[in-house]
Amino acid sequence: MDTKTVRAGSMGDGMADTDQATTTNNADGQAGPQLRVMTQYVRDLSFESPHVPQSLAPQEEAPTISVNVDVRVKPLAENDYEVVLKLNVDAKSGGKQLFLTELEYAGVFKVMNIPQESMQAVLLIECPRLIFPFARRIIADVTRDGGFPPLMIDPIDFANLFRQQVQAQQESAAKDHPDA
Repeated sequence: MDTKTVRAGSMGDGMADTDQATTTNNADGQAGPQLRVMTQYVRDLSFESPHVPQSLAPQEEAPTISVNVDVRVKPLAENDYEVVLKLNVDAKSGGKQLFLTELEYAGVFKVMNIPQESMQAVLLIECPRLIFPFARRIIADVTRDGGFPPLMIDPIDFANLFRQQVQAQQESAAKDHPDA
C-alpha cells in the first residue's frame, strides 16, 4: 500500500522539534515521500507609506490594491531546499500611493523520496502553500501597524500559478524552436 507522509517540525523557536507523522513504507519496502519544514523566516520586509498622515484619512474612492506573487527555489543540500515566497502589495487611491509592502518569506524544506518528475511541483506548489498563511499574517500585521486596516490577502492557487509558468515556458520554447 502506497502512503504519502508529510512530516512537520520546527527549529529555532525554543520548542522541541515534533514529528506529526511517522515514516511509512511503500509496497517495495522503501520509505514513502516526505516533505518536512525545517525552519521558516522573514528574509526581507519593507513597508512604505509616503503620504502619511494624509493617506490615513478616509478616501473618496476604494483603494486599488495589486498583489504580485513570485516563488523561487534554491537547492541547499541533497534533500534540502530554500523556498522563497515573495509578495509585493501596492495600494493606491486617486493616483496616490497609500502603501507599498514587499515581503520575502522563506522556508527550508527537506524533501525525500519524491519522484524527480514531481519534484518541481512539490517545491513550487506544496512548499509555498505551507508557508503562505504565515506570510499572509505578516502582511496583515504590517499594514495594520502602518495605520491601515489589516490587509488579508486572498488564498493563492499555487497549482494554477505553476500551470501558468509551465505553459509560458512551453510557449517560449516553441517560439525559440518553431520546427520542433
